[in-house]
Amino acid sequence: MIYIGAEEIISPLGQNMEENFQAVCENRSGISLIPSAGFNNESVHLSKITSISTEHKFEYLLIAITEKVLKRIDPEILSSGKTIVVISSTKGDLDRNISSPFAESIAAFKKHYQFENEPVVVSNACISGVLAINAAGNFIKSGLYDHAIVLGCDVISDFVLYGFQSLFAVSSTPCAPFDANRNGITLGEGCAAVVLSNTREIFQKSAFQLFTGTSANDANHISGPSRTGEGLFRSVNKTLEQNHISGNEIDFISAHGTATVFNDEMEAIAFDRLQISEKPLNSLKGYFGHTLGAAGIIETAISMQMMRNNLLVKSLGYKESGTSKTLNIATENKSSELKTILKTASGFGGCNASLVIRKL
Repeated sequence: MIYIGAEEIISPLGQNMEENFQAVCENRSGISLIPSAGFNNESVHLSKITSISTEHKFEYLLIAITEKVLKRIDPEILSSGKTIVVISSTKGDLDRNISSPFAESIAAFKKHYQFENEPVVVSNACISGVLAINAAGNFIKSGLYDHAIVLGCDVISDFVLYGFQSLFAVSSTPCAPFDANRNGITLGEGCAAVVLSNTREIFQKSAFQLFTGTSANDANHISGPSRTGEGLFRSVNKTLEQNHISGNEIDFISAHGTATVFNDEMEAIAFDRLQISEKPLNSLKGYFGHTLGAAGIIETAISMQMMRNNLLVKSLGYKESGTSKTLNIATENKSSELKTILKTASGFGGCNASLVIRKL
């Protein structure tokens, strides 16, 4: 069995897991209007950590989140040769070195903690976080490692923001996933961590069971998702099948929900095809923005907190259904027994990934 726990988050909503989950429970958003942030100096809604102004924010966040997560586990595993650190990010530290955005930061991070093994970087568009958890789980399942510290981190850079603006994909208002009036993403930045292990005893608090999932690529378009939800359908279907889990067992879906017209429609179609569209569902992008490579880790961490507290959190920004297939979007916070959850992610290039977590 693979255990997952020790979740931590640093974001505009707080400096630790407790602060972040409290903000989500209060339905507060980290999104604000940032003056002169966009191309041609226009003001843009972003979820930006304005309290951290260090020169190398990416490196700083990796070190800071690891320090926090070590307080939630047996710290001795950090120096073990059977521990691997897996880092999920789409762009790393572009402002530091645009031609090699990971090398310097990861080297400094490794030196700071004196890791026995070289950290592994997973960078596959916006499924990076879910993919990193699955990769770490497979490392443990295969016997290569006993423990994995999985970190997700991305920071907002001009390169990324201007790129999304050039695609006319950035919302003029705070994003509204699955809503009829959605008109694009809101970029965010943040860092999160979860720990995987084949040993339950390393965790200070209770851990969950991870069912490692799968990925699938529909190869529809470099930036446009499949109109039939094919890649997401295949990923979720295979994840459930290989873990011998029925769709009826799913209590909650943590969807990707970017708030673009095409992404949310694709997800609705895929969930309908999977016959799980009636399951309670939310997107956390209205709280954290789209944190790219960190999104899958942040949203998994919040989902685990929801399971710990038996609380289904509303999907912020949603008012009126905006997809052709009806979804059971959470419109208010609600006490609910959440035993088994499905986490999905989708990204540029047609990539999709999924995993399942169950309460023990």
